[in-house]
Amino acid sequence: MMDEMISRSLCEHVEALRNKEYSAVELAGAFLKRMEEAEPSIGAYLWSSPEMALESAALADKRLALGNAPLLCGIPMSLKDNISTKDIPTTCASRMLEGYIPPYSATVWEKLSDEGCVLLGKTNMDEFAMGSCNENSAFAVTKNPLDTSRSPGGSSGGSGASVAAGEAVFSIGSDTGGSVRTPAAYCGLVGMKPTYGRVSRYGLVAFASSFDQIGPITRTVKDNATVLCAISGADKRDSQSRNGGSAMPCDIDPKKLRVGICEEFMSDGVSEQVKNAHRKAADALLGMGAQIVQVKLPNINRALGAYYVISSAEASSNLARFDGIRYGYRTKNASADMDDIYKMSRQEGFGREVKRRIMLGTHALSEGFRDEYYKKALLAKALLKEDLEKAFSECDLILSPTVPSAAPVLGSLEDPLRAYMTDVFSVPANIAGIPALALPFGTGEGGLPLSVQLMGRKFSESLLYSVGLLLEGGNK
Repeated sequence: MMDEMISRSLCEHVEALRNKEYSAVELAGAFLKRMEEAEPSIGAYLWSSPEMALESAALADKRLALGNAPLLCGIPMSLKDNISTKDIPTTCASRMLEGYIPPYSATVWEKLSDEGCVLLGKTNMDEFAMGSCNENSAFAVTKNPLDTSRSPGGSSGGSGASVAAGEAVFSIGSDTGGSVRTPAAYCGLVGMKPTYGRVSRYGLVAFASSFDQIGPITRTVKDNATVLCAISGADKRDSQSRNGGSAMPCDIDPKKLRVGICEEFMSDGVSEQVKNAHRKAADALLGMGAQIVQVKLPNINRALGAYYVISSAEASSNLARFDGIRYGYRTKNASADMDDIYKMSRQEGFGREVKRRIMLGTHALSEGFRDEYYKKALLAKALLKEDLEKAFSECDLILSPTVPSAAPVLGSLEDPLRAYMTDVFSVPANIAGIPALALPFGTGEGGLPLSVQLMGRKFSESLLYSVGLLLEGGNK
């Protein structure tokens, strides 16, 4: 019964809870049992409290009994550990925030808590969301449940692994340059990077504020849309947030659909398996009657460099607050003076990748280099946004791979440049502030999942989910 219960989709759980097939307490208990079995080999969670989860589930059962509970009431979930949770640790997988317990909750968690969701735990991640492999955590390395010798992706790797391992119905991650979509791709799941501003960032520990966005990881397209609707909306505590209309999929006529594909994406660094999956997805839509349109993105090769300059510059600024005096870890060296406290606290509290990006960003912003690096990166950002706007005048959405390969072997991305290249397809959506949906499509060598990505105009999530449903049906 437990395996059958855990294998169900979110929407199936919603219906089952209302039909009293099982209670929220029974459902939470099944997932907690799976966590006991899976966590020693997967390591998806940094914090969990079975007692708190069961208490929340009992409250959900009371609300369900009244007959007017919110849609997600009683659904077990996980939350990336850079999303603030009042009275629950939030560490960003960093020694710098080890033991930190926020006095407030992020808007996203407030909304899901109000829905009656059952929090199973906070998930592991690349430290301060800087990474694509989930090996940059200060506390643990999360493994891919589909093959424990491989990476689950990052930086929301614990979130992806928790869903893929049956340790949560859905998870919430953050996506600055692909951090929701990469774990979704490597773990055979659906991940959405929403339009910049659709979901409030209040309570999300900032990495690169102009790119950061929160998004869901689920097993199915419809599940993903359901969660996104629950967390979307304007928030006075985030001046960039907007009401973007419904994200739920709707009936569309594939024959009226113009799907853009871009030859610039098919570089030598993309595996043949990924290229084949992309071609098959395009052929599937063509077979449904969609028109396939070749679009040009002449500045796409500048996207990755621009992203890493701008995001590192913003990280340098955002993480300056962690100085051992006002915020974060403080060195234990009692003889240190004020300057040494600052230097030693940051040296000891931050991991290698975080320090690398702070140094890159500080250099890019420094006198004599700002024009050469930061301003040129901003120009490249503007050019890419223009390219995408022109492309969307010729098509309704763009189909691309999500990542260049199937899940890599753990430890194979120690070279920073090689690791950064995994973001080549994902960063354009963050740079332009547009939505992007990753969904599984086919399998490669060893049965590892492959993934395709759909990108659309701002606030076109409903269209992306609608087309995602078509591909999801064609992938069975």
